[in-house]
Amino acid sequence: MRYCFGVNRRQHLSDPIERLEKLASSSGGMTPRAFRSFVRAFFRQHGRELPWRTTRDPYRIVVSEFMLQQTQAERVVPKYAEFLARFPTWSALADASAAEVMQAWRGLGYYRRAFNLHRAAKIVVCEHRGKLPRDPIAIRELPGVGDYTAGAVAAFAFGIATPIVETNIRAVFLHAFFPKEARVSDRDIVALVDETLDRKNPRDWYYALMDLGSELKRKRRGINRRSKHHVRQSPYRGSNREARAAILKALAERGALGLGALRREANISPQRLKRALDALVTEGLVVKGKGARLMLP
Repeated sequence: MRYCFGVNRRQHLSDPIERLEKLASSSGGMTPRAFRSFVRAFFRQHGRELPWRTTRDPYRIVVSEFMLQQTQAERVVPKYAEFLARFPTWSALADASAAEVMQAWRGLGYYRRAFNLHRAAKIVVCEHRGKLPRDPIAIRELPGVGDYTAGAVAAFAFGIATPIVETNIRAVFLHAFFPKEARVSDRDIVALVDETLDRKNPRDWYYALMDLGSELKRKRRGINRRSKHHVRQSPYRGSNREARAAILKALAERGALGLGALRREANISPQRLKRALDALVTEGLVVKGKGARLMLP
């Protein structure tokens, strides 16, 4: 894979994280110029080759961004290829049933992402003639798309430079510009993201930040706990998320089920089943058919 930052290929970063920390702790702290130079050099030496980085197809990039929400890239790679083989275009995804999409999503968890992606495909096909809007504000209106995803898709698919923050980017800016501070607001981080942004090549710049953040979090755990917006995730086992996933998995595999059959297939208590099922029905992720049978929409 080729990158266009023009960094000397022979430049060697023996321990990039230690070098970043040295720059951050220098007199006067980290400067935007030194930061840009470091990030570009890191990416040249350590940038990851990931399949969604070889395309500018808006559909493929949207699929990758939905999959990467709350899931590590290494887990996404094989599912990304399988999903695109089954649903290669907006139209193919929009024409599929919810059950087919759910089956293709198995193994990634957080099944609401699959439903939102499916709904987004229908909107792109029906309201935008099969072409994703370029405007981040218009992209933001699609189901399951927040500020980060809208900005990321705009940058990766269309080269539009807009400030974005996700967990890896946040870790980089916390470590480089706020090394000793706690409860740092994303507002302060966004200002620095905007100031240092490579407006000519936001695509590779954000890839570089994400790769640096991934390495940084691997070697220096707990960085994002210093963010004002950090929320510790509750355990999965015994959680409502686990119950929801079990219900959706059962309906994707078995089709319409009565309440008793669904409880047996999902293997969860009646109380947990009711709580999770009520929410899924309210959200439109599960519907009631004839004879009170439950099914995917």
